[in-house]
Amino acid sequence: MSASRVIGDWGNTRLRLWRLERGKVADRREGPGISRTGDPQAVLAELLDGWDDERVILCGMAGARGGLHETPYVSCPVDFHAWSHQAAQFELNGRRITIAPGITGSNDDGRADVMRGEETQAFGAMALDPDLAAGQRLMILPGTHSKSVRVEDGRIAGFGTHMTGELFDLLGTSTLSLAGAAVANDDDTGFAAGLARSAEGGALTASLFEARTAQVRDGKSSGWARGFVSGLLIGTETRAETMSGPKSVALVGEPGLTARYKEALAHCGVNATVMDGEECAIAGLRMLDGDD
Repeated sequence: MSASRVIGDWGNTRLRLWRLERGKVADRREGPGISRTGDPQAVLAELLDGWDDERVILCGMAGARGGLHETPYVSCPVDFHAWSHQAAQFELNGRRITIAPGITGSNDDGRADVMRGEETQAFGAMALDPDLAAGQRLMILPGTHSKSVRVEDGRIAGFGTHMTGELFDLLGTSTLSLAGAAVANDDDTGFAAGLARSAEGGALTASLFEARTAQVRDGKSSGWARGFVSGLLIGTETRAETMSGPKSVALVGEPGLTARYKEALAHCGVNATVMDGEECAIAGLRMLDGDD
């Protein structure tokens, strides 16, 4: 193994690269996500310019159809050993590239599901906290497509996807925002109101419209409305994932977003531990390279 190499998480909206020297992050760069580039090879070459590392290890949408190099899905239940042995290996512009496979399986309702990138974070989280690999555990990885991952004795046993992040972004440009209203940060009181509304049940499509009526009739701000929509969507997701009664959940993601999810889980009576998503991604990619 070389003393330095590059690891990266290439999602739909963002590419993050870390250059490791003797196991530590020495440098980092960011670029556009797979969905925002028409030539992944050119984007990667540009970002790697000046780094002479021969080894590059990637996870996420780099392995998707239309990504850098299509890498098949592995069916779950699957442990790290079986998953890692399905990684793609190839040469590109004089560099040795490894791309992690995605995982396919079924959610609790038996519907087919897929993920790319979150499995690397999940295995990395188990490496950082071995207790997560013992018994039955639930991890929630918030994001554009939030994943709820069921772990059994270190294996990814199943998972489900919620389009919470993408829906929130789309609704931010919808008629729920009054024409001419200034874009504002999410309001904490609005978020709390959204969580409370999610606990009452009812049709999500009907509850969402309260974000508009609260502005028209009650003088609520656009920030309150954004907070309400966020709380309603996150509350609906977390309530659905905790109906079976888990006492604790491991949250893996960015600090601001996991804080919101932790609040939502507490509203459901569920304790949550929080792990940094970037640290978990790095840990999983290092394991994929044999640096465990």
